[in-house]
Amino acid sequence: MATKRAFLFFATLLLTACGFHLRGQVGMPFQSIYLIAPNLNSPFVNELRRNLVANKVSLASGAEQPDVVLNIVSENTEKQVLSLGGDGRVNEYRLIYRVSLRAYNQQQEWIPAEDMSLRRDFSYDDTQILAKEAEETLLYQSMRTDMVQQIVRRLSRAKPTPTLTQ
Repeated sequence: MATKRAFLFFATLLLTACGFHLRGQVGMPFQSIYLIAPNLNSPFVNELRRNLVANKVSLASGAEQPDVVLNIVSENTEKQVLSLGGDGRVNEYRLIYRVSLRAYNQQQEWIPAEDMSLRRDFSYDDTQILAKEAEETLLYQSMRTDMVQQIVRRLSRAKPTPTLTQ
């Protein structure tokens, strides 16, 4: 038992000495946010909401004045053929997940209009159609989760800049 404690102590000491920290909640530079999206009930928006609430950001309703408005302009998926075999059948696909967004409030721009995208390549075998469809679904879910985490990190680093009015 003492050996196990000593090992854990030294492992913790080494990890903290190299700067490693477990990923925890991200501190946000604002308290409340209002989401605008083409589909407010999409899996992407629901996962984004959960992550924001987990990071102690309150979700504002339209009636109150939020600190930031996050406008998800679009969310798109795309599937491209990467390679074909000698028999003309698809060997590989590329999946692309794109989100366009902007964050602002009445006086300031927090995140200017920005397009974010993720790509995943996967091999395809038409003798395993159901398995490959399930793999494609899992890859899209993984990309959606990665995109939500990127947006939350992007929001945590956002700084307001005054908008130019003429």
